[in-house]
Amino acid sequence: MSDPRLRAKLATGEFFVVPGIQDMIAAVIANRVGFDVVYGTGYWMTASAYGLPDAGIATYTQMHERMSTLVATSDGAVIADADTGYGGLLNVHHTVKGYEAAGVSAIQLEDQEFPKKCGHTPNKRVIPTSEMADKIKVAVDARADMLVIARTDARQCEGLDGVLRRLDAYAKAGADILFPEALTNEEEMRKVCAAFDKPVLANMANGGLTPVLDGKVLAEIGFAFAIYPSLTSLVAAAAMETALTQLRDHLDGRAETLPMMDFKAFCEMIGFEEVWAFDKKWSR
Repeated sequence: MSDPRLRAKLATGEFFVVPGIQDMIAAVIANRVGFDVVYGTGYWMTASAYGLPDAGIATYTQMHERMSTLVATSDGAVIADADTGYGGLLNVHHTVKGYEAAGVSAIQLEDQEFPKKCGHTPNKRVIPTSEMADKIKVAVDARADMLVIARTDARQCEGLDGVLRRLDAYAKAGADILFPEALTNEEEMRKVCAAFDKPVLANMANGGLTPVLDGKVLAEIGFAFAIYPSLTSLVAAAAMETALTQLRDHLDGRAETLPMMDFKAFCEMIGFEEVWAFDKKWSR
């Protein structure tokens, strides 16, 4: 059964923000901070687990394992990136069933050709609208109560009119949430949100094609919520590069010279208190 909190938040009509999660350290920190919805990002989970680009290289099996682990680790409802559904209609059916069985609350499917590419990189190609509409219909038929998010990557090859036409078709096919990827300005955002009664999500990908706006502005534009897929990953990557550069150049890895979480606090956050309590109870 899917976590009901995502549906509940959407039902209130109040805008909310969802952090991207690239690994389980990010997941437990999101727990610590207190997010009740998180986004399992395909780009950054692929990068963190395998050191590979988001170019359709990771398989369904690999990503299902990652999303299952995220559901088990996170205290929040999980929105899961499922790329194109990893193939044709039968693959979509299998992916939806597998993700829902893992406990995912919402599955995101996109209309790129398989294998896909990151939505904010060049040379994307999209499948015919009718084929993607069929994928949405299959997904809706396969799910029990998991939400279905329909993403279109048509902005760069078909313009805003293509985005609107495709999202209309996907909404009619039964998608619960609409995802216009890689819009290029605030005017486009307003036109998309005004065109649909269904919830529309904003992708605030740092460094991507879409301007990253303040959440209050996104709410006023009409978005239901925003995902921030790259935020934790890019911040963590910058911090690691700074620390490793200092170590290389100055042979210095002291906590006093770098922003660093306390080791004892991290041990507690990752679950060692339970281990210590177990040892105290059962060790001879």
